[in-house]
Amino acid sequence: MGDTSEVLFVTPRMPYPPNKGDKIRSWRLLKHLSNRFAVNLVTFVDDRTDFAYTDKVKTHCKTAAFIPLDKRLAILRCAAAVTLGESFTLAYHRSAQFARAVDRVRRRPLTAEIAFSSAMAPYIARAQSGALRIIDFCDADSEKWRAYGNAEHSLKRGAFSREADLLARAETRIANWADISFAVTPQEAELFNAREDARRRVDYFCNGVDAAYFDPTRISPAPKGCDVIFVGMMNYRPNVEAVLHFVKRTWPSVREEMPQARFAVVGAEPVRAIRALDGANGVLVAGRVNDVRPWLKAARVAVAPLALGRGVQNKVLEAMAMGLPMVLTEAASTGAPVEDGGTALIAQTPEETARAIARLLKDHDAAQQMGLRARQAVMQSNGWPQQMQRFDRAIDRALNLTRAAQTHALYPATSATVGFPIV
Repeated sequence: MGDTSEVLFVTPRMPYPPNKGDKIRSWRLLKHLSNRFAVNLVTFVDDRTDFAYTDKVKTHCKTAAFIPLDKRLAILRCAAAVTLGESFTLAYHRSAQFARAVDRVRRRPLTAEIAFSSAMAPYIARAQSGALRIIDFCDADSEKWRAYGNAEHSLKRGAFSREADLLARAETRIANWADISFAVTPQEAELFNAREDARRRVDYFCNGVDAAYFDPTRISPAPKGCDVIFVGMMNYRPNVEAVLHFVKRTWPSVREEMPQARFAVVGAEPVRAIRALDGANGVLVAGRVNDVRPWLKAARVAVAPLALGRGVQNKVLEAMAMGLPMVLTEAASTGAPVEDGGTALIAQTPEETARAIARLLKDHDAAQQMGLRARQAVMQSNGWPQQMQRFDRAIDRALNLTRAAQTHALYPATSATVGFPIV
């Protein structure tokens, strides 16, 4: 634990195991908070198997409440949101049981209340005396829905566009009442700050990677090696679309030039369309694996051909940390130390992607040097300690200003006027 100051931390998903992008970030944030404060965690559990890890999570908490998320009721709330003019995202995560658990913690004297994502912000919207209200938006989720809507040519387009508009307005309201708010990259923060009604600036801290854990010298390769690898949750729409498009439009060109080349898709919960790729044209669908590092170690090139990418792609940081040369799109490169031609190759079209992959597969020395530069760049800029320093600096500024304001209230004749922090 840290000092005796207490904080509330609310998350939409159990922070452990850190096997998805949001869970990696929330787990790291929980561990970091526990080094400074006594943490009171309230979290939804949307996967029953995650209850096996409650004891692990509790080691970083003073108190912890694990609230099952009934997905059937959540979907019914989304249906009701249509008539209420409410965001699906906010309706999905509204729970009386969760609110009661949060309110029990909020009766305690707290230094800060931290909501992970816009979906959790309503639980701390009502101000508590003396407690900073902090939001980690991660991504501008409304822009994800907007991109989905722009890509659709069906009835879904209207629903996605509606959600984008409603959630964008909600995000702006949240950022305006929060004492501090963060996004996951400078680019994501600017999306919030550029909005017409934005009155308080959104700061950022990027995702990091544990370069000691993702160390290629400490790992043996998986027995089923591959030439090219994609890693990601395979029920997540941007990943699914990226892999399907890659296998259809890019991979045949690679195989035409290198007929023995193999492509591995590694990630939990592959949807039917992804499973159907297994065994054809050198494609292996591995599904969920206990440890992704041996698969990365066995590969020669990693790809991230995402058309839609929000925030930092952990798959990119992890592959770079493992010393793998990468071929990726501009959308997949944000928040990572990607230098085209230096630490990775950026390719936008299927033809560019195929040429870049073939180049790296044929030139072992060039690929190896690119991988070494990639690992070095990640170690220098994307370690978790460096990123958490940004988080701490913003918190400390706000706490210092709050304490100064309290001192001024007690001793107005001897204190300077202090404004509210804008970060």
